[in-house]
Order: sequence, then C-alpha cells, then structure tokens
Amino acid sequence: MKPDKPVNPVNLTLARKVLQTEASAILGLLDQLDKRFERSVQILFECQGRVIVTGVGKSGIICRKIAATLSSTGTPSFFLHPSEAIHGDLGVVQQADVVLALSHSGATGEILRLLETIRRVGAQLIAITGFLESPLAQAADVALPCRISQEACPLNLVPTASTTAALALGDALAMTLLVKKGFREDDFANLHPGGELGKRLLRVERLMHTGTNLPVVAQTALMKDAIDEISNKGLGVTCVTDVDGHLIGIITDGDLRRHLTTKSNIVNQTVSEVMTKAPLTIARSALAAQALNIMEQHKTTSLVVIDNKRIVEGVVHLHDLWRTELF
Repeated sequence: MKPDKPVNPVNLTLARKVLQTEASAILGLLDQLDKRFERSVQILFECQGRVIVTGVGKSGIICRKIAATLSSTGTPSFFLHPSEAIHGDLGVVQQADVVLALSHSGATGEILRLLETIRRVGAQLIAITGFLESPLAQAADVALPCRISQEACPLNLVPTASTTAALALGDALAMTLLVKKGFREDDFANLHPGGELGKRLLRVERLMHTGTNLPVVAQTALMKDAIDEISNKGLGVTCVTDVDGHLIGIITDGDLRRHLTTKSNIVNQTVSEVMTKAPLTIARSALAAQALNIMEQHKTTSLVVIDNKRIVEGVVHLHDLWRTELF
C-alpha cells in the first residue's frame, strides 16, 4: 500500500484565499443594499408578465440559476441569451415583462444592443453591475450595485468573486420576493412534484386510499362486518361513519385483539360498542411528512383523511409513506 502523498501547503493556502475572497465579496454586498434593492423587489412583485434574465459568459450561467430560482418560487422567469436575442429571440420580450440584466462591467456589448428594443417595447429593466456609472446602469430603471474589491482568481481576471456575489444578490432578490408574495410550503410543493423535493413535499391526497379501497362501515353495523372490512381492505383498520358519512370512530386490529381477550361474543356487538371515538385525522392537503410525524408521535400506522365537515375522504397508511421512499 502506497503512503499518502503529503499535503501541498501552497494548494491549501490558495484554496483558503479563494474562499475568503468570495466570502468577503458576498459580505461586501451588505453595505450596498439600499432603497434600490427595495425598488427592484417592488418592480418584480408588480410584474404582470415574466422576468427575463440575461447575461453573457459566466454571468449568463449565473442568470440561468437566478431564473430557475425565481421560477421555482412562484415568479415566472426564464433565461434569454443576448446573442440569440439580437437574432430574433427579442420577440419574447413584452411590455408587461421585467428584464433583469447581469454585467459586472456594465458595458457588455451584447447586452447594450438589447437596450433600444427593451425601451421601445416598454419592459422595465433592472441591472446588476459592479459599476453604477456604466452604460447599462445608466439605462436601467434600477441599477443594483454589486461591487467587489477583487476577483478570487490569482490573476484577478477570471470571473469568480464577481459571479459569486451576483448569484448571492440574485438569491436575495428571489427570497425577499418569495416572502413579499406570501409564497408558502404548499405552493412550493405544487411546483416541485418530482425529485427528492417532490417526495418530501408529496401531499396526503396522492397517497390515501379512497373509493372501493377505503375501509368504512356504518355505526349500526355488527363487528363481524367490521372484521370483514378490515380483512378485505388490508389496512388493519376501518372507519366508522354516521348515515351522512361523518367520521365518528375507528376500529383497528389492536382494538380487535384487546376486545377478544375480554369478550367472547364480539362478532355480534355493534361497531359503536368497540370503536375508538376520537381517531387521529389529517387533511388531504397536508404533506406526507406531516402525516409521518403524527404517526410517529402517536405510535399509530393509519390516519383518517377528513374534510372540514368531518366527512371521511380516505385513509393513509404508514406503508404508503414507506413505499414512496420519502424518508
């Protein structure tokens, strides 16, 4: 077995300096935030169209991330490449839109060529730039300062600290806008049906057993009917409802075992004599993670899904949560 090579202290020193420079660039934005930031958030909040994010090169990559973050938090947004824009794609920009342009120098030729059309169409323009005296900043409705003292590149050439700062400022805009819009966890769930986020934010209504798969008996039924229902539906539980479908109780495998040890004629009893009268419930719009939390806290395997009038809508079982590989 070959011994590990010794750590090169020069590499570690340089890596630490890069991280420190980029962290300082982000922290340096704190003193640059002012009423221009608030005005930008207000413009985005009032936008009746889409937010069109544009930039070239490394800034363009940052633009794609900002656009994705805005879209995933309730603000329709997409990336427009300036070079494609000047060859026909500028037609997507409409009067109700807001253009968010990124250029550290504020003098990127491809972006400056878009300004005349943006103004003619009537869309509003927000600029993120390191130079407020630049042509882009002067043409914008609002110019957000994103100054840095130096790049993290040892040559002070490769966009590093400047793009990191722009990304952080874009996140600050998106998160502030999210709160201003009242964007909630449920809204986030609606926009993320797939992937790991989608699994974590899956709703109970997509997992619950309904219709012919829903175990339910009337309060006047005999226990032999309840036992058949529990066996046939395979969830180890049945709901008990009144004539209008309101939940009044529940019978579980555990209830059966407890009563069988004390009563020999349980099959001839009515379900109302055996049922638990205060079953645990949940709304169909609740998240699967919330259902799991309730089950773990109360050491149960099923929850009855009801509406605001206590009408039974379904049953969600612990196994349904496990099968989704949510947790």
